[in-house]
Formats: sequence, structure tokens, C-alpha cells
Amino acid sequence: MEFNVRTFLATVVMFLLASSVLIMESEGAGECGKTPIGSAAASLSPCLDATRNVRAKVSPACCTKVGALLSTSPKCLCSVLLSPLAKQAKINLAIAITIPKRCNIRNRPAGKKCGKYTLP
Repeated sequence: MEFNVRTFLATVVMFLLASSVLIMESEGAGECGKTPIGSAAASLSPCLDATRNVRAKVSPACCTKVGALLSTSPKCLCSVLLSPLAKQAKINLAIAITIPKRCNIRNRPAGKKCGKYTLP
């Protein structure tokens, strides 16, 4: 059997790419329990308008999703907001961090830091 350098290098590159994807996914998923961060972010899609405009009315569906996320995994919300997915969706963190208060969620982690912001 002949050793093929190109095949070997291609295999190594594919392994490194696959590893980096798994590492990136596992970094965000830790704060969301067994739920992948992408799934947690997708569940908050009803909140998208409210993350871009502080005057936008927060929908009841958004408040329900945020409340459920905070009750099961409080750190997950911050992880989602700090994730690359949030940046891709053009979410304004300074506005998004106000959603739990705008929803009048009583068990929100007020005073906790999320990046450079503090939850009101």
C-alpha cells in the first residue's frame, strides 16, 4: 500500500475542521444544558424584533420563551446573546438584555453580568 501525502493532508484538514465545529458547539451548549445553543437561540425567534428596538412591544410568545429559558437555565440566555449566532442575527445586546424586564419576569437574574452589560 502506497502512502499518499495528499490524501493524508486532506484527512488531517477535514479532521481539524470537524473538531473546530464540535468545539465551538460545545462551548456554547454548556450553559444551556443538553440543548445545543443553536436550538436555544432558535426558540427565541419570537423575540427578534424586540432585540433591535427598545420601543418595540415584546410579544407574549417571546416573554413565554424567555421566562421558560430563565426558569430552566438562567445562564443560557446570556450564552445565546453572546454567541456568534446573535451577532449574525444583528441582535443589539444592550437592547436584548432588557427583554426580561420588559416582560415583567419576576425571576429574572437582575444585577447579573452578561458580557459588559448588567441585567436590569
